[in-house]
Amino acid sequence: MASNWRNDRIGSALRGENPTVLRRLGSGFVVIGDVQFLPGYSVLLAGRPDVQRLSELPRAERLAFLCDMDRLGEAVERACRRADPAFRRVNLEILGNTDGFLHAHVWPRYEWEPADLVGRPVWLYPHDRWTDERYALGPRHDALRAGIGEELDRTPPVS
Repeated sequence: MASNWRNDRIGSALRGENPTVLRRLGSGFVVIGDVQFLPGYSVLLAGRPDVQRLSELPRAERLAFLCDMDRLGEAVERACRRADPAFRRVNLEILGNTDGFLHAHVWPRYEWEPADLVGRPVWLYPHDRWTDERYALGPRHDALRAGIGEELDRTPPVS
């Protein structure tokens, strides 16, 4: 994957140039994570690149974003449970400590995770999990990408 879209994830999604986009939802874009050391890791990107915090959105748009985050969480849960019987749960997070745009992380968690990490935040995983090519998004994740997309299609938006 080319690296230029990473510098403008939302803009590239709006232009149809972000290769990680799975679906367009009402509040933004569902993308599969660049790293997949926890297979199925996905992110909801707000559809407005100028918004940094949830509190910057009008109330109706906040609720739409949170509903889409819930919808993505359920889709990841269903797809990952089907793909791996060791699936445990999903963690949903809105952090915003590094990237200056509104986004929500959806992390699947598994029974096979190291005992010292399984009950702790994903951010405590060793640096190599974030940088080693072994964990990079690639063609081997296509079935999981398709599964998450199919689950999103089955889950109607809240009206």
